[in-house]
Amino acid sequence: MTARLSLYQKAEQELYKLDRSVKGKFYDFCHRFREDPDHPGLDLKPLKGDGRVFRARIDPSYRALLARAGVDDKGQENWLVIAVRHRKHVYEELSVAINRITGEIEFVDLSVVGGSVLQRAGITLTPTEPEPAPQPAPEPAPAVAEPLLTGVTAGDLRDLGVADQLIDLALAVTGSDELDQLVAGAPLLSKDILYGLAAGMSLDEVRKEITAPVKVHLGQDYEQDLGAALARTTVTTIDADIQAALEEGDFRAWKVFLHPTQAKLVHRTYNGPARVSGGPGTGKTIVALHRVEHLARQLPPGHNKPILLTTFTKNLTTDLRARLASLMEPELLARVEIAHIDQLAARVLSENAVKGAARQRVYDSAALNVLRQLLLELDERRWDAEFLYEEWDQVLLGQSIGNRKAYFDARRAGRGRSVTRPERAQIWKILEQFTARLDTEGLETWGQAAERAARLEMERDAKIRARAEHKEAVGGKDLIHRDDGSGMRFLHHRYRHIVVDEAQDLRAAHWKMLRAMVAPGTDDLFIAGDTHQRIYDQQVTLGTVGIHIRGRSSRLTLSYRTTKEILSRAMQVVNLNGKKLAYDDLDDSTDNLDGYRSVLRGPVPDLVPCVSWDDELDRLAATLTAWREEITTGNGGTGPRRDPRGSIAVCVAERDMVSQVMFHLATKAGITVAELTKDGPKGDGEVHVGTMHRFKGLEYQKLAIVGARDGVIPRTAVIERYRTTDPQRCAREELRARSLLFVAATRARDALHISWHHKPSPYLPV
Repeated sequence: MTARLSLYQKAEQELYKLDRSVKGKFYDFCHRFREDPDHPGLDLKPLKGDGRVFRARIDPSYRALLARAGVDDKGQENWLVIAVRHRKHVYEELSVAINRITGEIEFVDLSVVGGSVLQRAGITLTPTEPEPAPQPAPEPAPAVAEPLLTGVTAGDLRDLGVADQLIDLALAVTGSDELDQLVAGAPLLSKDILYGLAAGMSLDEVRKEITAPVKVHLGQDYEQDLGAALARTTVTTIDADIQAALEEGDFRAWKVFLHPTQAKLVHRTYNGPARVSGGPGTGKTIVALHRVEHLARQLPPGHNKPILLTTFTKNLTTDLRARLASLMEPELLARVEIAHIDQLAARVLSENAVKGAARQRVYDSAALNVLRQLLLELDERRWDAEFLYEEWDQVLLGQSIGNRKAYFDARRAGRGRSVTRPERAQIWKILEQFTARLDTEGLETWGQAAERAARLEMERDAKIRARAEHKEAVGGKDLIHRDDGSGMRFLHHRYRHIVVDEAQDLRAAHWKMLRAMVAPGTDDLFIAGDTHQRIYDQQVTLGTVGIHIRGRSSRLTLSYRTTKEILSRAMQVVNLNGKKLAYDDLDDSTDNLDGYRSVLRGPVPDLVPCVSWDDELDRLAATLTAWREEITTGNGGTGPRRDPRGSIAVCVAERDMVSQVMFHLATKAGITVAELTKDGPKGDGEVHVGTMHRFKGLEYQKLAIVGARDGVIPRTAVIERYRTTDPQRCAREELRARSLLFVAATRARDALHISWHHKPSPYLPV
């Protein structure tokens, strides 16, 4: 009888770490097992502790652990590979179970648990293939210490969903190191629960945030049906694609890994716009990508592109496209439009362009210079150019204000400095002249372009709605005669679904345009963002632009990208002397990072003071050389060897530092580099180098931040300018600088190096 083989998610993660030769033998084993599971050379035998778990021979040293999950409709046996182990680490006590909360198959490996914890819990492990060498004497009983999880009972852990085999062990744990050992071999739900309780979450909080989102209804006999449990379990069919992914290493798979709690958000049906928030590494982008894939699979047959995936910058779009391509088949990906927000606005304007009225689009810095020149000509000294420009950009453009009366009535929430009615009159007059100057010179900012695109799209939406209302009024009859010559017959909303990533930096006009591009209804807008990572000064309340998310907001709190050590440092950046700073939630309320925690452990970030910029560059080169060696040699041969490209990056605090860092690394250290531009990495260098703004939304295994000194983060000139004249604006600038450093620090997964020369940034925890 032939067999169908699937790979348990934890087994897949373990395979990443094995030597390439072992991976090759594993795939030879899989081929032989599929052809004939009972072949004598495989030596398939059940374990004594759990007869549902079998071991089979891969080669003289390695064993596959498998669970039989019944026979399918074609008479083919279903087998699940739950682990790949050296024969010395295969124990009779290994077992599988079906979780009482998720209904999924769980594999518990007690071999990674510290001996002292096993001893306190009264558990002894029996090797399936004992070595002839004498076993070491048991460890002496440690001194009695206070349990780590106080006030928690075995019944509590069972009700929350902790695997039965781990409950007594969890209650015997006395420190974080022992807990780390315990959860290393634990199922994902058990790991989340135990880390959450250890981090100080209450039982009710764990039940609400961790257990409830993954709970499913199970029948009375669920524990006996491994076949049904296999259908509920995240597994990978063993084929050429998974072989290629494993050989590449785990970083690619990690970048699209979907946690079960996130899967609930992905597959849910929403009766309107929905938003998911959460700190860095909690999986907002992963949820957005899987949401796109889920929506695409629900589409009726066709060749159009009814789904839009959009974000704030061009280089983020490049990254999203690459990740989505690893999730979806080409024919399904072809149904998705992937474009950054300014690209969308430009397309709308191009479709509605008037011949001879083209304008040159300029960045804010160029437009600000035009305003400065105008103020000089007017000898206007009452108002700061930066203040006036932001008033124009955020209030006039943000609210589509076209006349003086509307400006007098406008809300200025978040603008800091208040202005009187006479002052508004002065401001209006200046900004009216400024707008006219831009028009005369044939210039247009991207903010103006967004505002014009929003108006055009809203007009289009109004026509579509009016036609639908008229058709309903006449009893649903065709409107052929009414539509003739008007083009209305073919007018419809551009998209059926829109998914937005990095939503916190979009301006109000962007949101108005998006709202008008999709018909209100089921699953129309899905929004992912975190205001703690806002690095541009665009504060928008979604309700004011027609996007209502009340009752459809979710918050992620578990980080699967950033280690606990990196997260601890980063959290200190966005807190002021231990006090939590106030951030909005895109919905006229406040957001916080309460309960935000990591399930990963790693080295403590290196905070490196330097005596000069040259010293800083030399230390950076030494760090990168060591990192490159770790990746290319697989940590000295203990892990898989990989190409370091795309895994290491350098984030700089100032634009001028990019070329200096690249030159030093290339000429002094022999490290190939690629500049991170708005279009993504430029070139094929091993190490990506870019400004903090360029790293928004990206992820790296190892990251270095250089030039993080006082006067640069934050900029002294900006802070001093507003400290006395506009304290609220000063506070906003400081919050933005903190967010920028927070974003940069949380791009790292495994290792973080932060350096400065002279005095460090006041936001660094030193």
